[in-house]
Amino acid sequence: MSDFDLKTLAWPDSYGDEAQPRMGFFTDTSICIGCKACEVACKEWNGVPEDGLSFSAESYDNTNALGADTWRHVAFIEQAAGGELRWLMSSDVCKHCTHAACLEVCPTGALFRTEFGTVVVQEDVCNGCGYCIPACPFGVIDRREEDGRAWKCTLCYDRLKVGEEPACAKACPTDSIQFGELEELRERAHHRVVELHDNGEESARLYLDDPGDGIGGAGAFFLLLDEPEVYGLPPDPIDPTRDLAGTWAAAGVAAGVLVGAVAAAVFGWRR
Repeated sequence: MSDFDLKTLAWPDSYGDEAQPRMGFFTDTSICIGCKACEVACKEWNGVPEDGLSFSAESYDNTNALGADTWRHVAFIEQAAGGELRWLMSSDVCKHCTHAACLEVCPTGALFRTEFGTVVVQEDVCNGCGYCIPACPFGVIDRREEDGRAWKCTLCYDRLKVGEEPACAKACPTDSIQFGELEELRERAHHRVVELHDNGEESARLYLDDPGDGIGGAGAFFLLLDEPEVYGLPPDPIDPTRDLAGTWAAAGVAAGVLVGAVAAAVFGWRR
């Protein structure tokens, strides 16, 4: 069994009787009002530093993207079609991937999967190597300039351990951010898509809910009203480490062939 398979099976098997149902987020962007209460609640609870609010001249959004100091980000997308204007709002967050590339490449074990199936960075173990940053297919994880360590959403691990919902979900006034057991959230999300289709919103679709996708499904998935690219999300994200074992095996075979060819050439030359 490859190292990749072993890490994938680390939860829930490694937790035994202490393993909990996998928890996650379902973000229904169709009812997001862009209030940014989730951003504020996240910062307040987790002690996330201010990130220098800025006006980009492209949107009313003042945080612009996820990063080490923005663990929840509400994107504002302005659309004009057929003489009409509409705003798409979407509260983005770490996806807590089933196959988490950031965790796979971490050399220190600073990134680990919790008993709830979420992915967390241990800041006291992180050495700031930065390997996790390019590994993330969503550009979520980042380092702080002040200390060089990696930071991202923990899905409020400290709150989960005492039976409380994450701060962002608790603060959301419209229930756009829904927290709960992942399987239940997926079922609820599929019903919501059917409801929107019946009401004429034919563009409604789910994103990252499929366990058969390139990251094995996400612990934080979304209902979108347009293509993922419109929201700045990759259409077909993959875990870049999923074929790593096969790549190294192929490289080993190629190296062996090369060494053999060189040895044969040297032996022939000497003769």
